[in-house]
Amino acid sequence: YAEAVAAPQSKALALPEGVGWEEAASLPTAWLTAWYCLRRLAKVQEGETVLVFAAASGVGDAAVQIAKDAGARVIGTAGSPEKVAWAVENGADVGVDHEREDVVAAVTEATEGRGAEVVIDAVGGRAFAAGLKAVGHLGRVVALANVTLEDSVVNTRDFYPKNATIHGFQISNLMDRGYDPRLDLTELLGSVAEGRFHVHVDRVFPLEAAAEAHRYLEERRNRGKVLLDPRRPA
Repeated sequence: YAEAVAAPQSKALALPEGVGWEEAASLPTAWLTAWYCLRRLAKVQEGETVLVFAAASGVGDAAVQIAKDAGARVIGTAGSPEKVAWAVENGADVGVDHEREDVVAAVTEATEGRGAEVVIDAVGGRAFAAGLKAVGHLGRVVALANVTLEDSVVNTRDFYPKNATIHGFQISNLMDRGYDPRLDLTELLGSVAEGRFHVHVDRVFPLEAAAEAHRYLEERRNRGKVLLDPRRPA
């Protein structure tokens, strides 16, 4: 965290009209992650069903909108009735409270037994195991985080008979190994400017309140993105 940082010109993009600094600051990690996972790894198609864990998080909210924009049906999970309602309000077709409901049973019911074609897991632990059970024939599971810090204990019989594919993803590791995000970010910026996507910024903290911002995230109070702004007075 710093008031200023030197960035290579090769990684910089101009902001188009209609995109603010807070929206732009939300794109390179959360939105770019959701975009890459859905568009490049899972290759989501129109008419498919996408299961998004933590649909009220920054990545989850982006994944819901990107999947809907591709013509998919979205089942979004969250950890409280309020967050489930928020995810549905922002585009999810079906909401599931993963603290109180059986996610696999909900997906089975919503898909009439077929399972989801795509699973986006930004939770890890037991959620990853549930995603493997919920994915359907020839489905794609993308694991991009483990915020639970629990081991993900799985049974290979939950996915190999379905010829499912499992992808692992981490944006910083990909960039360190040569991925140039500018093409994808340009498309995302254009989509936000056109109003196709709405970046939900939950709260913006001053830089001096970074510890408070971390507590806010750790207590799972956010709906959408949380930002630090060094220009904002304490």
